[in-house]
Amino acid sequence: MRKVFATAAGIVVGMTSLSAMAADAVTLQLKWVTQAQFAGYYVALDKGFYEEADLDVTINPGGPDVAPPQVIAGGGADVVVDWMPSALASREKGVALVNIAQPFAESGMMLTCLKETGVAGPEDFPGRTLGVWFFGNEYPFLSWMSKLGIPTDGSAGGVTVLKQGFNVDPLLQKQADCISTMTYNEYWQVIDAGISEDQLNVFKYQDQGVATLEDGLYVLEDNLKDPAFVDKMARFVAASMKGWKWAAENPEDAAMIVLDNDATGAQTEKHQVRMMTEIAKLLDDDGVLDVDAYQQTVDSLLSGGSDPVITKAPEGAWTHAVTDKM
Repeated sequence: MRKVFATAAGIVVGMTSLSAMAADAVTLQLKWVTQAQFAGYYVALDKGFYEEADLDVTINPGGPDVAPPQVIAGGGADVVVDWMPSALASREKGVALVNIAQPFAESGMMLTCLKETGVAGPEDFPGRTLGVWFFGNEYPFLSWMSKLGIPTDGSAGGVTVLKQGFNVDPLLQKQADCISTMTYNEYWQVIDAGISEDQLNVFKYQDQGVATLEDGLYVLEDNLKDPAFVDKMARFVAASMKGWKWAAENPEDAAMIVLDNDATGAQTEKHQVRMMTEIAKLLDDDGVLDVDAYQQTVDSLLSGGSDPVITKAPEGAWTHAVTDKM
């Protein structure tokens, strides 16, 4: 009996090992540090959605020194989160990134201005100093100014561009009339610094018709030639969107999951709950890329002043092959 039991136990252990080995490994590289901006992926991992999809997922946080296109080009990830301007620029430079899904349907970028400066509308921009993020994030701004016919070289009738760090100091220190913020992050840093909402005027890129697509999922084009990889990515996207849906419906609990995964200890519960609540407003239901939104992004990038982030309309930069299999 003992031998039979031992043999049966061995079979069970063996089957369990085989099951574990059967799970397909996926490494996801995030665009920024661990925060609610990526809650859907952490929720999918925590709630077992990836495991249910027979996936063994590793999530690598990003940061100011991490460029997702470089990571995936170097073999450090199977799929990355990136903003489309960065992804399209990388594609034009030789890293053949392809958008396979678009969890964020709308842009969270905006200009936040102090009312006391007298900036009440875009017509008040000339003569002002505006804080702008660079590293590819400046192109929606340049496109917007081009659309308005406002020079960005500090000349008469134009604006002075302040290269803004990823903080809100230029507004707090009165170095700029307006600064770049995200609806789910830096805007609330301004509020937390003691400036009330009624002291601010905000201009959302989405409302101005110059928004570009932000957090999307990208893979290398050559990998899409493998049907097994496409199947693996379809399961990954489906499980991720399940995670995003859960996070949107349970922002407080999702924030706690994010905090559990924040190895730095830099995030706070209040900020993460608020971030998740705001991000829920930007999410798509199924993660399928809207082709019209893609085209608006391309058009915006091509018209972004004298140094556009891309010089020609890209080909093959997106596919529905993955989301069609979900």
